[in-house]
Amino acid sequence: MHYITPRFPAARPRRLRQTPLLRALVRETRLDKSQLVQPLFVRPGTGIRKPILSMPGVAQFSPDTLLEEARTLADLGVPAVLLFGIPDKKDAKASGAYARNGIVQQAVKRLKKEVPRLLVMTDVCLCEYMSHGHCGIVSNPGSEARILNDSSLKLLAKTAVSHAEAGADLVAPSDMMDGRVNAIRQALDTSGFDEIPIMSYAAKFASAFYGPFREAAESTPRFGDRRSYQMDGANGNEALREVAQDIAEGADIILVKPGVAYLDILWRVKSEFGLPTAAYSVSAEYSMVKSAAEKGWVDEKAVALEMLQSFRRAGADFIITYWAKDACAWLG
Repeated sequence: MHYITPRFPAARPRRLRQTPLLRALVRETRLDKSQLVQPLFVRPGTGIRKPILSMPGVAQFSPDTLLEEARTLADLGVPAVLLFGIPDKKDAKASGAYARNGIVQQAVKRLKKEVPRLLVMTDVCLCEYMSHGHCGIVSNPGSEARILNDSSLKLLAKTAVSHAEAGADLVAPSDMMDGRVNAIRQALDTSGFDEIPIMSYAAKFASAFYGPFREAAESTPRFGDRRSYQMDGANGNEALREVAQDIAEGADIILVKPGVAYLDILWRVKSEFGLPTAAYSVSAEYSMVKSAAEKGWVDEKAVALEMLQSFRRAGADFIITYWAKDACAWLG
């Protein structure tokens, strides 16, 4: 193939005047309120709004204060929330995750009844409910611990169904157990929830960027780490294989997590598969900017919006971000 180099008449070099209106007209990537999802942490009790020290501006809510926050979010134009639950009791079978009256199940019912404008997504994982803090059933807790993948699938499927029964609009498995999308899809279909979509954390990497989240969700493992089931951050091709497998099992939306350090993965996933694709701007991304802004080193609004724009430019159809509330106010 031959390429023709365009010839331009000799002219004095000039810089086109780009006014704000012109820049807006020719902008390639647009960031809009409709593309933002706010994560929320809910725990049992009443009147609770417990700040997360490592995530300024983020808190754990009881169901009543969660409703107050949800109404504020809806009024600002935030279209959706992603719920994480912190139970009052944990055990080795994650019983609170799939309890009919579990904390997430309570919150979903109240949100759908009292703030129906919001789309309610639920995180499907077991770590917050496990006494050991891992995302699946563990044999030989301690240095010889092993995650029992297949046994964990049954609990994850029960959890997803319980969320759908409570009224969740979408379930989002984040555990990274092999085969969990298929198990959840089958369980939802046989329970009469064949129209409930699954957003799979298909490319979720073992990352140092999750630190503040573990305080927020009270889910730090008591032994070992999650590297045996979360992905190696060095492996891009493996991420594509994981995504392909989850799509084959029935995933409707693909999520890439973390965000900023994995924009190349986001771009490749969207380009390769073309499915609705989301990015999760994780806790440390948020906390680092917050800390720098508090010291006067950066402009939080400018940096946050630039980061969110980068996810859109890399292919994200929507973004899960702790800045959703603030960004909707900034975007007007």
